Amino acid sequence: MTPPPKLLLASSSAVRLRLLTAAGVTVKAIPARVDEKSIRDSLEQEGAKPREIADALAEMKARKIAEKHPASVVIGCDQVLAFQGQAWGKPESTSDAFDQLTMLRNETHRLISAVVLYHEAKPIWRHLDTASLTMRAFSDPWLRCYIDRNWEAIRYSSGGYLLEEEGVRLFSSIEGDYFTILGLPLLPLLGYLGTRGFIET
Repeated sequence: MTPPPKLLLASSSAVRLRLLTAAGVTVKAIPARVDEKSIRDSLEQEGAKPREIADALAEMKARKIAEKHPASVVIGCDQVLAFQGQAWGKPESTSDAFDQLTMLRNETHRLISAVVLYHEAKPIWRHLDTASLTMRAFSDPWLRCYIDRNWEAIRYSSGGYLLEEEGVRLFSSIEGDYFTILGLPLLPLLGYLGTRGFIET
């Protein structure tokens, strides 16, 4: 029997890698270096919607790694925060994080997570999922302290928070899949990998 192809995760996200390995999936992470901000800005200027931006970024990451590892199954992921019709990325500074979170306070935003698979240097599967999150009325002093305490972690997260850590205190209600909020629609991905025989079922 031919062994299944190796699985590669085109991401530097420790959370995504941890989700896959905790599920018993053998996968190697190879970060895909793309200029996410420039790509996002360009797509927005062309009128792309947040869902399209998340999907495009996930595919770009998968394709970049797949070009060097065509025999492997490459998992590309991306997440954008959608609010008031715009796609938000990672905060560039503590003041940027403060401004973003202040705008989101008492409001509902969406997290859109996309995953695209490449095999033999071609896209073979894609999936997008959305979760809705509502922030509570936290104070400015508490927010500044939160950002100072957590900056080294939240600077790499869309919107400037990590729900699985202290960031959960920012919220009053959440609707949607927990894995989607963490940036990887895990259940549909595992289902597809199993159906194709890329992982044991």
